[in-house]
Formats: sequence, structure tokens, C-alpha cells
Amino acid sequence: MPVVGPAGSRLAVWGDPIDHSRSPDLHGAAYRLLGLDWEYGRRRVDEAGFDAALDALDATWRGLSLTMPLKERAHARADRLDEDALLTGAVNTLLLGEEVRGFNTDVGGLTSALVAGGLGAAGTARVLGGGATARSALVSLRRLGVGVVELSTRRAEQAAELAGFADRIGLRATTAELGSEAVRSAVDLTISTLPGTAVLPDGVMSALAGRGGALFSAAYAPWPTPLVLAWTDAPVLSGLEMLLHQAVRQIRIFLHGDAEQELPDEPGVLEVMRAALR
Repeated sequence: MPVVGPAGSRLAVWGDPIDHSRSPDLHGAAYRLLGLDWEYGRRRVDEAGFDAALDALDATWRGLSLTMPLKERAHARADRLDEDALLTGAVNTLLLGEEVRGFNTDVGGLTSALVAGGLGAAGTARVLGGGATARSALVSLRRLGVGVVELSTRRAEQAAELAGFADRIGLRATTAELGSEAVRSAVDLTISTLPGTAVLPDGVMSALAGRGGALFSAAYAPWPTPLVLAWTDAPVLSGLEMLLHQAVRQIRIFLHGDAEQELPDEPGVLEVMRAALR
């Protein structure tokens, strides 16, 4: 089949920290099933070192997956951006070649994960955290039909920026300080974009769990997170589900140059990728 993009066979996930990443397991399993002689590794790259590391890549490189804290830097370096990358200001996938193309597969990955996990019908939601993943979460919630969202961040300026973003994409948003025990309203779904090691005061976690509905935690290492442990009476979905579904879109990009063009035997690809996470 024709492949759009570079001829290189080397790929990797970059971020800091990176040792916890399960992306090499997912991609390796998919490449074996698809008969692709590609290698996919991991490399610790921080924000300050990203530009030099990217500039040092040669023609043997096909693409990169990006995680914290590199999504905004990758956005700045892309020559061309897909719709979700333009909207969120974040890139988690780079397709390398004569031009560098940037994609955000987190939006579609989260949407698919929520639907597959039975959490796609929420009417109200709360988003914890205010970074690039939080913006992707807001776009996903909007596409699933959520109309009202409460934003809980540690810093007031971060909340204001995120509320402005929510307004621009058509979401009604309220804000609350994550460090306080005030939880303004009960919601159907909570999406946490906090690091897996984040610890909140017991009173805060109890309030969030008591009025938070189902929980999707973007973090998956360590697992369970302190927040997940507080969620005793409602469904919980791990960030591994988002990782799985966004990785499928990344592989579509690396193979076809298009996040929407399905892979050959995509159900089979999903099956072996899910098995690699067990």
C-alpha cells in the first residue's frame, strides 16, 4: 500500500519523565502485526533540549510521539498543523519529512476512550488541571455534547486562561481553586489531567469524589493514583485507555499521513495493543 510521508523507519516517544511510558509496548505490538520493520523507542528529552534534539535527527527518522512537557514546543516547531493541534496549541505527534507535520491525537483518543468506557454521555463535567491535556479534554467534552464544565486548577491565572479557551470552543465554564475544599456543583464526569503522583488534601479529594461522578484519570503510572483511591463508589477509567486510542491514531499518521484513515485489520491491531498493556 502507498505510504505518505518519510521513508525512515525510526520512531520514539520523548518526554520528561519518560521511563514509565507504555507507548513502546503499544507501537511495537502494532508494528509486528502490520508487518512493519520499524523500531520505536523512548528518550528522555526536556523542554530546554527539545529543539536541539529535533534538529539532530536524520533521514532515518519517521516520526515522534510527544508527552509532557513537550507538547507546546512541538506545536511551535511544526510546519503544518492538524485541526486539533491548531485548536489546542498542543502537538503530541510529529510526522517528519521535508516538512514537519504536527498532530494532536489526544482529543480523538480521549473521545474514543470515554465512549468505549461507557462515559460518553455525560451532561456536565469537571476538569482538574490546566495544561495541554486539559485543553484537549475540553475539546473532547465539547464534541461529546457536554455543555457545562467546572475547571479546577491550582492557579487563578491558569483557570482564567482555560475558561477563555472553553468559551471560544462553545463550552460554559466556571472555575474553582483546586487547593480549596469548595466543590461548587455535582457533575456526571471528572477528568483529571493531574500527574499520577499528585496528592491533594484529604478534604479536597473527598469533596471531589463525593460530587464528581465517574472519573477518567489521564495518568496511569503509578496506578492507582491517590485520587483514584479516593473514588470509591463510581466508575474509574485509566489513562491507559486514552493512551491506547490515541496511539492508534498516531500509527495511522505514521503509516498513511492521516489520523482518520483506518489501519489494515484495525480491530486486530487494537486487540494486540490492548494485550500488550496487560
